[in-house]
Amino acid sequence: MKTDVLIVGAGLAGLVAAREAVLRGRRVVIVDQEAEANLGGQAWWSLGGLFMVDTPEQRRLGIRDSRDLALSDWMGTARFDRPEDHWPRLWAEAFLDYAAGSMRRELHALGARWFPVVGWAERGGGWGSGHGNSVPRFHVTWGTGTGVVEIFERPAREAAASGKLQLLFRRRVTRLVTRNGAVVGVSGEVLAGDGAGRGEASTRESVGEFEIEAESVILATGGIGGNHALVRAAWPTERLGPAPAHMLSGVPAHVDGLMQGIAAAAGARLINGDRMWHYCEGVENWRPIWPRHAIRILPGPSSLWFDALGARMEPPCLPGFDTLATLRRILSTGKDWSWFVTTQKIVEKEFALSGSEQNADLTSKSWAKVLKARLGKGATPEVEAFKREGRDFIVERDLSRLVARMNDLAGETLLDEARMRAEIEARDRQVANPFAKDVQVALVNAARRYRGDRLIRTAKPHRILDPSAGPLIAVRLHVMTRKSLGGIETDLESRALGQGGAPVPGLFAAGEVAGFGGGGYHGVSALEGTFLGGCIFSGRAAGRAA
Repeated sequence: MKTDVLIVGAGLAGLVAAREAVLRGRRVVIVDQEAEANLGGQAWWSLGGLFMVDTPEQRRLGIRDSRDLALSDWMGTARFDRPEDHWPRLWAEAFLDYAAGSMRRELHALGARWFPVVGWAERGGGWGSGHGNSVPRFHVTWGTGTGVVEIFERPAREAAASGKLQLLFRRRVTRLVTRNGAVVGVSGEVLAGDGAGRGEASTRESVGEFEIEAESVILATGGIGGNHALVRAAWPTERLGPAPAHMLSGVPAHVDGLMQGIAAAAGARLINGDRMWHYCEGVENWRPIWPRHAIRILPGPSSLWFDALGARMEPPCLPGFDTLATLRRILSTGKDWSWFVTTQKIVEKEFALSGSEQNADLTSKSWAKVLKARLGKGATPEVEAFKREGRDFIVERDLSRLVARMNDLAGETLLDEARMRAEIEARDRQVANPFAKDVQVALVNAARRYRGDRLIRTAKPHRILDPSAGPLIAVRLHVMTRKSLGGIETDLESRALGQGGAPVPGLFAAGEVAGFGGGGYHGVSALEGTFLGGCIFSGRAAGRAA
């Protein structure tokens, strides 16, 4: 088989690249090792949050944002400090031009719409020059991740129906075919079909071989989060501490990262492999789809966060403020879990769960369902289900019983009730104090000055031990793998670069396999909403150049 453009990977970056290439009149083939049920890749499972700057949604809520402020936040978060950060830095600056410029207009024209309350993720909690978003920028797409995929799946289906694009599933690429230093195609295995559903582990039984020639090959195969062996091999021990003994997976097992090694064998340069983005708030999915399936709690700012030894964690290790600082703090205990201690009132207002399947109201695009789930009695149905069924959730009326059950669940008597009670009571004394010295209480009060937080995201301050706010709830939190922040080094046209810095002829990379642009445009840390945005932006560049 021969084609103009061959795209490896049918996730978001691949679909975006395909659309751009088809618009240029190029003949396109997409291959993917999974079945058609997985079209859209990890984006389909996501909450659909997009980092955008100075939008109508922000302005309606009184948020004053700008490209310059976003650049300051990005650079303070990324902390680029390596020679190989040349292209990542340029990608970051170019993405910010896009996020503050044509991004919303282009996506709106394709049919995307956004929930009117802009989320405030990664709030930082340190210096103005350091990590974090100065203002809310997390725009949740109407329809969540499925809504993001939909606007690019539709043109792919139309192009396939008209013969401009061909979708080939269960094709596992094992080699990039090179000739005279140029990539001229791929070869690999045809995998047996087994009826596995979206996200489920599928067979690797080979039933044949295939080879496709192409003028240009675009790699859009995602990261390494489903391959814990690769995660551990790349783990930045010096920066984060030893890798946890136990990790859950925020992505399916087929997110195996093997294409990075295949690309390197064909001459591409891999950079920033030790930069990665894993969450601290993972809970075991009580209805798992893939192995070690974790769901992330997206917390508001009010829950108390204790480490595995029972110490309340200090700023910026607060819910929703600094993911990697909190990960490092948790691992410093020698344990790989931590705890939220909270109340029913906080859970009702502040607990959300990551993923399209955990937000049926937003995914369905039904305002009636959104109003019922978000403003009705109780937490969302998905959160209430985890409270009932999730093994990491403990619900009690009494702190003594709560702490005893926390120790039972951990299998170690690490938590001292008297110590935890003293810490909680000290915090509770600050709640009614307008001059509160408790930093978390002060930050909660500051958050409630933002209309979006006050409306649907931050509970009215109250005492944790107030019986009327109960019952008390403890949640055991696990480290869960998610994103690779490094990958194949690329220039601003998404051309894969070789060891000497020159492009590898015929080879392009987009999305997570390229560190979302340049081989790691986040630097060492991320601002959230920049993962889907990076897939769109880098896929757009690849499709326009390949």
